[in-house]
Formats: sequence, structure tokens, C-alpha cells
Amino acid sequence: MKKLNLLGIALLSMSTIYAQDISDAVRFSQNEIQGTARYRALSGAFGALGGDMSAVSANPAGSAVFARSHASFSGSNVDLENSTNYFGNTVDTNTSNFDINQGGAVFVFENRNTSSAWKKFTFGIAYERTNNFDDNWNARGLNTNDDGQFSNSIASYFYDYADGLRLDEISAFPDESLSIAYQDIGSFYGFGNQQAFLGYESFILEPDNPDDDANTLYSSNISAGNFNHNYSYVSTGYNGKISFNLATQYEDNLYLGINLNSHFIDYQRSTLLFENNSNLGSIVNSVEFENNLSTTGNGFSFQLGSIIKLTPELRAGVTYDSPTWYTIEEETTQYLATVRDDNGSNATQVINPGVVNVYPRYKLQTPAKITGSLAYVFGTQGLISFDYSNKNYGKTKFTPDADYMDLNEGISDVLTNASTYRFGAEYKVKQLSFRGGYRFEESPYEDGITVGDLTGFSLGLGYNFGNTKLDLTYDKWDREDETPLYNLGLIETANVNRGNSNITLTLGFNI
Repeated sequence: MKKLNLLGIALLSMSTIYAQDISDAVRFSQNEIQGTARYRALSGAFGALGGDMSAVSANPAGSAVFARSHASFSGSNVDLENSTNYFGNTVDTNTSNFDINQGGAVFVFENRNTSSAWKKFTFGIAYERTNNFDDNWNARGLNTNDDGQFSNSIASYFYDYADGLRLDEISAFPDESLSIAYQDIGSFYGFGNQQAFLGYESFILEPDNPDDDANTLYSSNISAGNFNHNYSYVSTGYNGKISFNLATQYEDNLYLGINLNSHFIDYQRSTLLFENNSNLGSIVNSVEFENNLSTTGNGFSFQLGSIIKLTPELRAGVTYDSPTWYTIEEETTQYLATVRDDNGSNATQVINPGVVNVYPRYKLQTPAKITGSLAYVFGTQGLISFDYSNKNYGKTKFTPDADYMDLNEGISDVLTNASTYRFGAEYKVKQLSFRGGYRFEESPYEDGITVGDLTGFSLGLGYNFGNTKLDLTYDKWDREDETPLYNLGLIETANVNRGNSNITLTLGFNI
């Protein structure tokens, strides 16, 4: 088979080189409650309070509430329990790890000019992990389908990519190694042709006219019926940000601040599918398909915030989080092996290219967020607080626009406006503080199912030694997802019930 290795074709095929999808838009647009133990103990309801390093990350005006220069460092143990149901079969998995997830300091400068209305200025720098990507789940079960099609097989994944593509654009030259062919097809024709190549060269797909380079019609060597699936998903990594904070206090009741944030992404994911069938007429009876993704990136955002004391007890806060403008790079590797009936004996076909696909750098703009906050402070005895945030995930955007027009339209159709509600309370008995919180986050998906609503609660203790404070918090959230195995072809979903538990310890001290 011949491939037309023309630069013009490569340029025309640029839109098929990319492999991003809507799940990437959601993953890098969401922020988890991380940070100090006190912040987590109130479930992040800190927008009108300040006086905490993570509160500064949430509302930049919060640093001006500090009376003295302050620093804190936090470590957290994260335990994630997933219960996955796939066609009636349930598999439980667990992931646990410890991280230093927060650190920073605020420096307070009093204005010695007593006649000035500007009472103080603050400068701060803080690191905070904003999302944890460590995840592990397994879907196992018998995938049944009575419609006479093979849409419940991995064959449908390769078929949907191959349908309409020329045979000479998804196949190897005579005497050409599969590794070289895989690399060249990816370079000239893109991701979609590469997937079709895997399907064809593994004998999963059969061209209607195998001697015609212009053939664009294919059938499957895997017959319709029932399929045993064993699908594993493992991911690691995190989102993080470093914030540079400036804030000021005006008179006795107004605090204003700005954060300039530098963001970074480190995300690794590996999926592995074992599929077996004994369907009548199937030539290919076993498939092993592995996909590995490495994503790195950096970005910029800013925050504007204010806190006002409406009365000595009642406070209100408003925060604007700008979009985050990311520049992202991705690399992938793939492995495919099949076992087929070759005239009564088993034959194995292994495609292990050993090729790292390096995709063109792209940009992602996450949606902006508005947060309104209220808090009531009972003198030195305690407080209650409430935060409301709104973010329109449908505004997430990949660029350059010409390459991602269809994907961006899909994002605006599939993702939606989502609200977050956070409640927190604290009660003090001498040096000891008792804390609790609750939060509810709406799904970013229009269907409310692909990623479900999140509910969480938190409990914490704190002890004030004077210049040093020690805080301990336990928080937990639950969410249910309907996760498709693949975004094309085999889009059967696994129901994943997620339970995330965290124990956080923070040491804070005045400087």
C-alpha cells in the first residue's frame, strides 16, 4: 500500500493531529479544596474572613486581615476509594498518598503615617496544590449487546476512526516496519489515521477491497455479541499555583487585594483494556489495548478581591478569578496486541511501536469565576461563614480556534454553568478551636451524570500556642461519575462512586 507523503496533505490534516477532548477541559478547569487545615475545616468558606494563607489564595484581600507577618506549611494524607460498577459487576480500589500541599508567608507593613486612611500594606507569596489527579479504578464485567452490532467491542473504536479513510493512508508499505509506519502516519495524517492503522494492522479491521488503495469501507473481524472487559485506569499528578499577593487596608473596614498566579500542570494517565470474546464468526478473539498520556503545562491568572466590615460583626467579600490561560504539551504512547484464529491455530499480532507521539503545543482558557461571601464573627468566641461561587464551564476554550472549532462548540453544548455552596463555622474555648463545614458543588456537565454533583463535609481542631498555631482537619467528599471507556466507538460507561478522605495538618506561626 502507498502513502502520499506530501507536505500539503500534512498541513490539511493538522486538525486531526490533536487528541484533546472535553474531559481535558473539565480536568484542568476544576479546583479542589486544598490548603491549610483551618481553611479545609470550614470547607473553604473563607472569602469574607481572611487571616489565613489559603484564604489569601481564595480572596487576595485576606492577607490585609493579618495583624502580624505570618507563615504556614501544610501536609495532607489523601485516601481515595473508588467503587466501580460495570454491567452489574463491582470492583473496589483504593489510592493513598501524602503530600506537602501548601506553604507560604505574608509580610505586614504598618503605615506609620497615622493621618493616612491607608492603615497597612501586605505582600505575600504562597504555593498551593489546587487539584490532585491521583486516581485508580477498574471496570470488569460481561458487556452484553443484543442489537446485532459490535458497538460494545473495542473494534468499534478502530472502525469509527477508519470509516471513510483511504486504505493507503492507514497501512504500512511493503517491507516497512510497523513502528516506522505508525510514526509516519501520525506525522502526516494525525491521530485519527494512527488509530485506524492500529485497527487494520492488528487484523481487527478488514477492508472491503484490500487491493484498492482508495478503499474507504471496512468491516470488523470481531463479530457482534458479548465481550468480557477488564479496563484499568490509573492517573497521577496535580495542578498547582504560586501566588504573588498585594493587599491593603483602608480605614478600619475595607480590605483590597490582588493575586498574580503562576500555574503548572503535571498529569500522567495510563489505561489498559483486555477484551475477550467467543462470538460465533469472530476471527479476532482477544485484544489488549494500552494508552499512555503525559501532560505538562503552565499558565497565568489573576484574582481581585475585597472584604468589607458592614458592622463590627458582619463581613462581606467579593472575589473575581480571571480565566487561567494555559499553554499545554502532550505526549502519548500506545500498545496493541490481538489473538486471532488463523486456519485453526492461534496467531498473535503485536504492535508495539516504541514511538512517543509529541503533539503540537496548544492553549487552553478555563472559565472565570465569581465568588460572593458573608461571615458573622461573634467577637472572640467564634464565627459562621458562607461562600457562593459560579463558574460557566461552557466558556472553556481551546486555541488556536481554527483547529478546535468543533471541540469548542461541543464544550459549549455539553458543559454548563455550575454553582458551589460552602458553609463553615468555628467555636473557640480559650486556646482551643472547634471547626466544621459543608459544601455542595454542582456538576459541570449539562447532563449532570458524566461527572455528578459533589457533596462534602469537614471537621477540625486548632490550638493557639500564642505565636504558633497547630491545626488538624478531616474532610471528605463523595461524587458519582458515569465515565465512558473511550470517547469514540466503545463509549460504554462505568459507574464510579468516588469517596475522597483527607487528613491535613498545618503549622502556622507569626514572623
